[in-house]
Amino acid sequence: MQLTREKLIPYGTAAALIIAVAIPFLTDNMFIVNLAVLMLISIIFASAWNLLAYSGQGSLGHAAFFGIGAYGSTLIAAKLGITPFITIFLGAAVAAFIGILIGLTCVRLKEWFLAMVTFGFAIIVQTLTVSVLAPMTGGWDGIPSPRLVSPSIPGYQLIEYYAILLITIAAIAAIWYIMKSRIGLAFLAIRENETEARAAGIDPVRYRLLAFALSAFIAGVAGALQIHHIGYITPELYGVDNSFWPITYVILGGLGTLAGPVIGTVVLTILWEGLKATGITFARYVVIGVILILTIIFLPRGLVSLPEQVQEWIKRRKQKEPVTEAAAE
Repeated sequence: MQLTREKLIPYGTAAALIIAVAIPFLTDNMFIVNLAVLMLISIIFASAWNLLAYSGQGSLGHAAFFGIGAYGSTLIAAKLGITPFITIFLGAAVAAFIGILIGLTCVRLKEWFLAMVTFGFAIIVQTLTVSVLAPMTGGWDGIPSPRLVSPSIPGYQLIEYYAILLITIAAIAAIWYIMKSRIGLAFLAIRENETEARAAGIDPVRYRLLAFALSAFIAGVAGALQIHHIGYITPELYGVDNSFWPITYVILGGLGTLAGPVIGTVVLTILWEGLKATGITFARYVVIGVILILTIIFLPRGLVSLPEQVQEWIKRRKQKEPVTEAAAE
């Protein structure tokens, strides 16, 4: 039986959903539940970056939109007393608006020129947060952020977990719809050949700007969720590591695929925490780096292509066996 990607998708999706729903019932260890929450948020963030890459654009500073969404949601919730369940989308809208402004100035740049601009923008935003905006943001000390679900509510941790799970599913479903729609086809056409896309009547600037806005919005949702889950926000949110983690997740899982960010995030998070549990600290970066290099060399399409690669290897082995037996005779 050939297990093609098309056959694996429904089974993999169902299994992932069952496991995600069952996690709080499989353990009473709140560390694991908390880790699962952060994993779900990372999946949203990585999926946002992947959507931008799907349109042929790169970003090395996506932590800027992650942080803007978090700060926007926190300040709106704190000043106006609105529930975080609403402000996470308001904060994400602020991130999308800033993303459009950035896109208007540099969306015509090639992939990695744009990536460098976003990298510089993340540094600028962090600097403004700790200086000019310090009266509102608390500078490096940060400020408290309203919890997504009040700790005074019985079972608030489970409520929060399932709320974030639903938002994660909604985000992935929205990205799937975008990829399968005419907008997604336009993104793909621009990424593959911009000249032919123009000849087909597609405006690359318009669609790249749209991809930038959508990606910034989803990244803003992820940032707001993380901060409302933790309950405190600092400018460290704009750190370089927060910009590079989603890239690592996506490349490991499978660039340009819907499942790639999910698989990459889950595998890398489990590996990271597993190494930490064994007492390995800084060496974890070396291990992750080696795994990433090996993945790029031997699985350039990411872990999502592993079943197909294994089947091809088995098929080649079977084809060689008769030849070897005939030669022996």
